[in-house]
Amino acid sequence: MAAGFHIGDKVEAVDDTTKGVVVALEGDWITIESRDGFHLRYKASELLRLSGQERLSVTPAEAARARTAEEKAASKKRTVPKRKERNAPKMEVDLHIHQLVPGTRGMTKYDILNLQLDTAKRQLEFAMQKRIQKVVFIHGVGEGILKEELAYLFGRYENVRFYDADYQKYGLGATEVYILQNP
Repeated sequence: MAAGFHIGDKVEAVDDTTKGVVVALEGDWITIESRDGFHLRYKASELLRLSGQERLSVTPAEAARARTAEEKAASKKRTVPKRKERNAPKMEVDLHIHQLVPGTRGMTKYDILNLQLDTAKRQLEFAMQKRIQKVVFIHGVGEGILKEELAYLFGRYENVRFYDADYQKYGLGATEVYILQNP
């Protein structure tokens, strides 16, 4: 017997408007005869047994309207970000070489440095174009060459201020850039 269903039970499909009467039981599969006379197979978990009186049916259109109303109500609930989160950078750029290319085979240190600087310049200009105020460039500690080259790059822009990023989060291996929106 399939999950307590019996031949002759009136049933309704869970995700459909189909109603009918159980005509056959095969393991977990139930065959119903719809009101239109069609024989349809469902798993027991896809059917609901109707009691003596018919349940109120909800059309798919009504269900969709209810879902969209629920989603609209959920989207109206806005959480106010904490002060610390408001000041958090909107964009992080990891300049570690293994984040930029799958492998460094055949690349010299000069090639790696140029790729990192090109990426930094491209991301900085993207942030300026999209009016993103704060960007953190993660460069790591290393020998300090990339950090110095980034300082030189950022210094060429009049509307950019830069400083060491949050020590607790990044240690000494990141530089935060603040882009002045109205220079």
